[in-house]
Amino acid sequence: MKYAVIIIIALLLIIAVAVVFNTLAANATRKAEAEALRNRTYRPGDPFSTADDDAVRGDPRQLKPADLVDIRGTTFAVRGVIRFTQDGYNWIEAHLDTGTGQRVWLSVEDDPDLEVVQWVELGGVTVTPGPPTIDFEGRRYNYDEDGAASFTSAGTTGAATSGTMRYHDYEAGNARLSFEDYGSGWEAARGEVLARSELRIYPSNPSPEAAR
Repeated sequence: MKYAVIIIIALLLIIAVAVVFNTLAANATRKAEAEALRNRTYRPGDPFSTADDDAVRGDPRQLKPADLVDIRGTTFAVRGVIRFTQDGYNWIEAHLDTGTGQRVWLSVEDDPDLEVVQWVELGGVTVTPGPPTIDFEGRRYNYDEDGAASFTSAGTTGAATSGTMRYHDYEAGNARLSFEDYGSGWEAARGEVLARSELRIYPSNPSPEAAR
């Protein structure tokens, strides 16, 4: 009986020590997070800038042909990049390919915060842009914006080296539906907003972009 009491007391002491250490660790984590937010808030510049993430994971705004992009564990090569300009506002779309048949597009824009969307081209879509809402594959998308932008392209994109395109965008939460027209009719794509932690960029050696 005596030994059982000693063992119980020892176990209670171990549990108490573990609880104390966990509490101290949690407090330290909260303090570090608060300090990081405080540093972001009071340092010069935008407190919510993605500069820290860009330094670690690469800046998606600077994508160029031959860069590598890891998205959720799948590695893509950048085959081409289209850069758009509209009334002083800029964004890009990068053509990504695994080399094994999986191809997607990545759009990158600051509006005003960084938004990265992974797009998959859609074929045989019969709906056309224009109405305030579009029902597509069981989801209702709401009108976001439309307009026309000038563009230049580098690498393999399927677009001319320069020109003008029209676009019409819809959204539903983190889902996106977009229509683009480069002069031969509307092309549709379905998109999904990516968290910054879901992609990492491995830049290639700097080299002139070969336009196509």
